[in-house]
Amino acid sequence: MPRARHLQLALLAAAVVAVQLGADAAGKPFWLTQLTMAAYGGLVVIGLCLFMGYAGQISLGHAGFFAIGGYTAAALTTADLTPRRGAALVELAARVHLLTLRPDLYGGELLTVRPWPAALAAVALAALVAALLGVPVLRLKGHYLAMATLGFGTVVSAVVVGTEGLGAADGLSGVPPFELLPGLAVAGGAEARAQNYYLAWGLVGLGMLLLLNLVHSREGRALRAIHGAEDAAGAMGIDAPRAKLRAFVLSAAFAAVGGVLMTHYTGGIGPSEASVMRSVRYVALVAVGGMGSLWGTLLTGTVLQFLSLRGVFGSFDDAVFGATLILVMLFAPEGLLRLELPAGLRAALARRRPPPAEG
Repeated sequence: MPRARHLQLALLAAAVVAVQLGADAAGKPFWLTQLTMAAYGGLVVIGLCLFMGYAGQISLGHAGFFAIGGYTAAALTTADLTPRRGAALVELAARVHLLTLRPDLYGGELLTVRPWPAALAAVALAALVAALLGVPVLRLKGHYLAMATLGFGTVVSAVVVGTEGLGAADGLSGVPPFELLPGLAVAGGAEARAQNYYLAWGLVGLGMLLLLNLVHSREGRALRAIHGAEDAAGAMGIDAPRAKLRAFVLSAAFAAVGGVLMTHYTGGIGPSEASVMRSVRYVALVAVGGMGSLWGTLLTGTVLQFLSLRGVFGSFDDAVFGATLILVMLFAPEGLLRLELPAGLRAALARRRPPPAEG
């Protein structure tokens, strides 16, 4: 990997440490909770950035993949299998250590799936759904593709709201911590706030490393060629449908990982995570950061998600994200980090500058 990418990741690590130290110095350690949640949302938007910014496609259904990951992990780790202990499949799962006994809220015991196999099943399910959906849907282009992915997101939202086993309108709660390694778990609570903050941003760093290597590889160059001119890329021997499908499945897997980790961190998931407006928000975050800029997407996405989670926008939260998307498309289609002032405003500012000194 070139030195520039090493430097970028080192700067990310330094910024993460600086923010944590700054929050403690300012007496605001609780900010780390929202920054941790913003990190898991960041996994969704950088994956979506790959699909939109590099492959040149659009998806208005990525909240659906986030929900598939979160709901699958929540359902498997909270469903009590004790009444089915005699079933052959349950006995086999227990024998290969896929199940665990844990206490419930009332002092009893629950026999549930361990978080690790539940997480793997959740991500695999999201990737499988993306593959099955992508084969027919990615033949579409432009607003037809947007409408198809929007329809998928609407279906997922309706399913989670209308299914009693998924908590219906109340969602699922009581999701246990996710122990990644002994002594290192994804879980809420003030006592593990700093640990979870560094864990979340460490995972974001790994995600960025993977995507940066990908976009600078042969596969990434193929995606950029498809974005520029799909027909020309095909004429050059690039298998455009296959490349787009891979990018779609990978971005869905990133969204599912974000959903799994967010669900374990907050201890539950609700149907709002699968809403169409949530998908629009992810698209807005990618657009604000710049369609073809992973770092821009991560930076601006983190800031906007942090402000949203802090309640800065109040009841106008969705309206702010919608308005932001409109303004960015009008005035900064390449993202805020590549903002170019309108010609009239540039001319006005130029007239206000003093003339250069002579001599």
